[in-house]
Amino acid sequence: MSERSAGAQSDRFRLDGRVALVTGASRGIGSAIAEALAEQGAQVVLSSRKQADLDVEAERINARFPERTVAIAAHAGKTEDLQHLVDQVMSRFSRIDILVNNAATNPYFGPVLGADLGAWDKTFEVNLRGVFQLTKLVYDASMEKSGGAVVNVASIGGLRPGFGLGVYNITKAGVIMLTRQLARELGGKVRVNAVAPGLVKTRFAEALWGNEAILERVLASNPMGRIGMPDEIAGAVAFLASDAASYINGEVLVIDGGGGEP
Repeated sequence: MSERSAGAQSDRFRLDGRVALVTGASRGIGSAIAEALAEQGAQVVLSSRKQADLDVEAERINARFPERTVAIAAHAGKTEDLQHLVDQVMSRFSRIDILVNNAATNPYFGPVLGADLGAWDKTFEVNLRGVFQLTKLVYDASMEKSGGAVVNVASIGGLRPGFGLGVYNITKAGVIMLTRQLARELGGKVRVNAVAPGLVKTRFAEALWGNEAILERVLASNPMGRIGMPDEIAGAVAFLASDAASYINGEVLVIDGGGGEP
């Protein structure tokens, strides 16, 4: 490959001039995704429930990539918050080119039939209903006219069952089907893909990797002998959002080191 063609290919990973919205961006995988998108040149809007936490992350990322990020608080499960979020982004930037649906919750651990309806409803409200609502709002406000890319953060649990996380896994299975359905309906104008991480070292998943028995079982069955890190998910999301992935639509990229789930 010539130096010129190699350079042209590397440019396809860049996101200069694009506006990205990332939910669940105050820590963990969401924060890493926001930083990766900013590094590739995007203007990134960080969103999560607490403005103070978002401000800390925006300041941290802006220290590396000046004026690349802004923070707007919104509850990913509340319709009025999501509408306000999209309105604010459109008011500031007039477009949303990239949407990363990363926000999630998991208030219950145990057998599916042991969950009460409150825990079930809360998990679906954020993990699936919120993804649908925000995607629809962004599409109506910007992507229907200008196109774009949506990347949903699902989970390996959405592809295969596992003990204790059944309700969460069911919502992530829904995210995967929503991804594939929207890709079929919107493909050609908006690309919709998902990533399905395995166990990643975040505060959200600490109940798993912080449990010695679970961690030992995961490491024993994982060919890489370790769990994932947030930046390893972020790189895949940045790729799927870029022109380097221009012919990838409706796919679910598993990022789990080759296996090893609890």
